[in-house]
This record gives sequence, structure tokens and C-alpha cells, in this order.
Amino acid sequence: MSPDDAPRLGIGIIGCGRLGASVGAAWRQAGHAVIGVSATSAASLERAESMLPGVPVLDPDEIAERVELLLIAVPDGEIESLVTGLANLGRIHSGQILVHCSGRYGTDVLDAGTRLGALPIALHPSLSFTGTEVDLTRLRQATVAVTAPAPIRAVGEALVVEMGAEPIELAEADRALYHAAITHASNHSITIISEAMEMLAEAGVDDPARVLTALVDASVANTLQNGPKALTGPVSRGDTGTVAAHLSALSEFSLSVSNPAARNSYIALARSTTAKALSLGRISDAQAQEILAALD
Repeated sequence: MSPDDAPRLGIGIIGCGRLGASVGAAWRQAGHAVIGVSATSAASLERAESMLPGVPVLDPDEIAERVELLLIAVPDGEIESLVTGLANLGRIHSGQILVHCSGRYGTDVLDAGTRLGALPIALHPSLSFTGTEVDLTRLRQATVAVTAPAPIRAVGEALVVEMGAEPIELAEADRALYHAAITHASNHSITIISEAMEMLAEAGVDDPARVLTALVDASVANTLQNGPKALTGPVSRGDTGTVAAHLSALSEFSLSVSNPAARNSYIALARSTTAKALSLGRISDAQAQEILAALD
């Protein structure tokens, strides 16, 4: 069945955060009807009006009772208790599709609804959402991990295609490792680049982003294309003297900003980079030990 032939669903969204608003807007653009959305904060109400204009703001239990597909877009730690509460109130019904977009969890957190005959699907887009129309374009370049029982996995995959993204199958047991990888690549990159920008500013650079843009873009592109073979820099050359000079400068930087975080993250990642360079045959055992000694 093609997306154009798929049945149109009445969708409800509990939680109008950046992800909930954007995924709901994508499904609405695909022809589904968004019946209601829950929003309480000023930011979520504004987001609902912007991304889902005309959709009524309703209480979660009213939304759950009225829809064929319920998107639960609340923080990870609230998913299971919310579903359990709605199930206990009799708001979840047999045949209803329950969807969450947590990377950490599979369908187990939806068990209270599954026991009532609901159909559980866990989706996780590999995308950092803004809660604006920009996301609808970016979804076309994203993948979405799909975890669902075999009989309804195709439904989850069709919903991903209707977002404009590419579905990938992911087993329940692999969700935590998958999410660790996504977090490591995305969130930790933000930390590293932010720290690098702070260092450049301390060094007197007026526009740190201008200095880093081409370098970071090229590093990411080379790594995605070539994997660890893209590794360059002083550690991969066994240049212990440069690493030691970096640590000295970072010690002064940490004192000036009263924050050792950047130095600590440099050391931790340099150790990991040393192991990677050694495994690639870029440096010898002796060179690796010299670098690790400098980092200690």
C-alpha cells in the first residue's frame, strides 16, 4: 500500500513540545486529521497555534478518548505513568495506535495500553527539532527508528514515510545503545563545539563560529564518508609535544573562566582518540603511552 492509499487517521497529540508539534504537522501535511493537542505553557500554546493552526487545545484524557492514533510526546520519564493513568480511566481503547518518540524506550512503556488492545509503536527521529516549519524539510533527510510488534511494524514504517523520513527497524533490546549513539553524536558534539567557541573567544577571536564552520563541516562529512580513517590531528601523528602544549593552555583557560570542564573533556576525548589512532596503526604502542602519560 502506498502512502497515498493509506487510510487517514484522527490523530491526538499529548504534549506540544518541539517534537510533538513538528511530527503532528508532518502527519497533518500528509492528510491525517489532528483532532486535538494538549498544551499548557505559553511556549507550547504558541507552538500549537503556529504549527497546528485551528487544532483545539484539549485535556489529555479527552484527546485520548477521541482519536485513532495517540502521539504521546511528553518527557521520557512521564510516558509510562501517563499511559497507565489513561488506561485506568478507560480512555485507551482496542485498536487504537499508541505512539511515542523516545529514543530510550521501546514499546514496553506502552504496556498498560497494549493490555487493553491498543497497538504500540515506538518511533525515534534522528533529528534535533526546532518546533518550526524548518523541521518539515529536515525530516526528509532523517531516519526514524521503528520498534513495534511484527504484525504492526508496517504501520509504523508507513507513518514514518508519511513524515517524509526513512524508517529503520530497531529491536527493543537495542534501543538503549542506539540512543546512546545518537546522544553521543549530537548532544556531545554541541558540548565540544560550544567549548571550542569559548576557547577561541578567550584567545581573542571575534567570530569563533566563522573559524569553526568549514573545519567542523568537513570533519563531519569526512567521518560520515570514511569512518575512523578520517582521523587527523596531533594525537594521530603521535605529537606528544603539541598535546602537552594544549593541556598547558587549557589549564590557564580553566583558571581564567573558573571552569575545568573544557580541559577535562579534552583529556577524556584525547584518550579515546589515542586508542582509535593506535587501533588504526597511526601511532605505535610507545607513542600511545607517551601521549597517555602526558594526559595523566
